[in-house]
Amino acid sequence: MNILIFGATGMVGQGVLRECLLADDVRHVTVVGREPVPTVHPRMTQIIKADLFDYTDIEEQIAGFDACFFCLGVSSAGMTEEAYTHVTYDLTMAAAEALARSNPPMTFVYVSGAGTDSTGTGRTMWARVKGRTENALQGLPFSAVFLFRPGIIQPLHGIRSKTRSYQVLYSVMALVLPVMRRLRPDLVLTTEVIGKAMLEAARTGRGRAVLGSREIDALARGIRR
Repeated sequence: MNILIFGATGMVGQGVLRECLLADDVRHVTVVGREPVPTVHPRMTQIIKADLFDYTDIEEQIAGFDACFFCLGVSSAGMTEEAYTHVTYDLTMAAAEALARSNPPMTFVYVSGAGTDSTGTGRTMWARVKGRTENALQGLPFSAVFLFRPGIIQPLHGIRSKTRSYQVLYSVMALVLPVMRRLRPDLVLTTEVIGKAMLEAARTGRGRAVLGSREIDALARGIRR
C-alpha cells in the first residue's frame, strides 16, 4: 500500500506513522504538513506545505495513493465556531476534495473524537462541527470512508502531544493510563492500537464507517464488527 498521512507531527499522527513504517505491506508513506517530522526512513517522503487549503500545486504528488490517514486536528478551547469550522471542516474538506479527484479508489480515514454529533446541530460546538465534517466526508466518492472516534488515548514509544495542556495531563496520568488500558482495553486506546486499526481499515476497505473506541480496538486485533 501507498499511504498518505496528514498531521504526522501530532500525537495520533506520530503513532500512525510509526505503525505504517513497521508494516511489511506498506510500500511507501508520504507525509503532508506545515512542519517536517524528525523521522527519516527510506520508505518515507515529506511534502512541506504552508497552505493546507489549496492543493493545485501538488496534485501530481498526492495522486496514486491507496489510503489517506487524516490526523490533523486542533483543540476548540477559546475558539469561536467560525474559527473552529475553518480549521476543522474547511481544512479537512479542502484536502479530501483534492484527494477524491486524484484518488477516487482511495480509503479515507478521519480522526474525529468520542462524542461527535452526527446531526451537526447539537449544543456542543466542537461536536457539531466534527459531525458536519464527518457527514461531508461520507458524501465524497472515495472507495471507503472510516470515521475514528477515540476517547482516552495513551501515548506510547516516547510520543508526546503538541498541545501543552494535553501533555501535562498525559504526564500526570502516566501511571494510571496503562492500568486503565489493561482493565478496559475497549475504552482506553493507545497510539499503537489506533495506527494498527487504520492500517487494517485500509487493507480491507469494508466494515462500519463510524468507529468508537471499542470498534477501533477490535479492528486493530483483526476483528470486524
